[in-house]
Amino acid sequence: MNTHSTSTFGHVALIVAHCAGMIDLVALPVWVGTLIQHYQLDPQQAGGLATLFLIGAVVSSVFLASRFQRVKGRWVAAGGYALAAACFGALSQPQDYATMAVLHAVGGLAAGAALSVTHGTIARSFNPHLKFAIVGIGLGVFAVLFLGASPKVIEAAGGYMLFAIFGAVMLLASLVCAVGFPQPEREAMAVGTPATRIPRAVWFGIVGISAMALVQSMTFSFLERVGSDRGYSLTLITGVLVVLGMVNLLPAGLAAMLEKRWHARRVLLAGPVIQALLAATIMNAPSFYAYAAAASVFAAVMIFTHTFAFGLMARLEPSGRAMAATPAMLMVGAAIGPVFGGTLVKTAGYGSLGLAAVLIGGVAVFCMSRLPGQVPTAVAQVPA
Repeated sequence: MNTHSTSTFGHVALIVAHCAGMIDLVALPVWVGTLIQHYQLDPQQAGGLATLFLIGAVVSSVFLASRFQRVKGRWVAAGGYALAAACFGALSQPQDYATMAVLHAVGGLAAGAALSVTHGTIARSFNPHLKFAIVGIGLGVFAVLFLGASPKVIEAAGGYMLFAIFGAVMLLASLVCAVGFPQPEREAMAVGTPATRIPRAVWFGIVGISAMALVQSMTFSFLERVGSDRGYSLTLITGVLVVLGMVNLLPAGLAAMLEKRWHARRVLLAGPVIQALLAATIMNAPSFYAYAAAASVFAAVMIFTHTFAFGLMARLEPSGRAMAATPAMLMVGAAIGPVFGGTLVKTAGYGSLGLAAVLIGGVAVFCMSRLPGQVPTAVAQVPA
């Protein structure tokens, strides 16, 4: 039995790797907004580039998830983020749309591979709920720094600066992973034991999280644009993004504190409902204050709900294979979101995003309802 205990620097490596791989969760409104404002792309084109990055992440995550136990996590993470850094470095130079599309796709493939081994390693920790909450807190800190600084820097220096920042984040993650990426704390199963099938309930959970990720990305991608098109100033919108980043410091820590007090299944049923209502408010808000209030807590709902989902599903499927596919379950929804949202905005206006969020939220609630209230004893192999 593997009894590795992750060192402090190992925890830092997982946090940095999580932040780099989940950069879309933080950066989508700035990403899409920059492509529209500085690169003169329409909403569909801008959303399409973000979608290509996310599709790349899905493809590599699906490929690696079933092979997670046979790869060296440290070198996949370090190499993946190094290649992603090179792609974003190239994007910081003038490129035509076709080249930008290829670089987004390849960057997504690379970052998705690195994030896949990161989440698989977290899933094979002694307490996956707590460890996922810790990296979530790190993502919240990163969000404050990124959302507080990047809009004004990009406004002053030009759109290329967005990709320069992305490249720097990926390069830092590559270096940290090369030095300190940890081994899983526990073995997935005894050597020679055939892999068991992923439980049906876990597949429903995967679809439910994917549906929430779709609502998250299609709304978040146009959060900055809808505010700008309503006439809110860059200062006001940046202020909302900063508050959003600060609020994002809270949900993962709260999820860790409430792990034993709140029933995971109830959290998973409530999360999609609250998320859909907030999305509808953002896209149809009659005033700045309603827009700002809903936008400030929007991403926090996804982080809080996903922490509970990760902990529950990691215990239902203790090999780590399903959770190594976390980037895929998040990004298969997130990948569709920017281009789907851009198409809706282009053809039917921002209000259509709110209606779509409510409908997709209903699918997510149904899927979450298929998860059990607690982990059956036979598969509860992860110590609490």
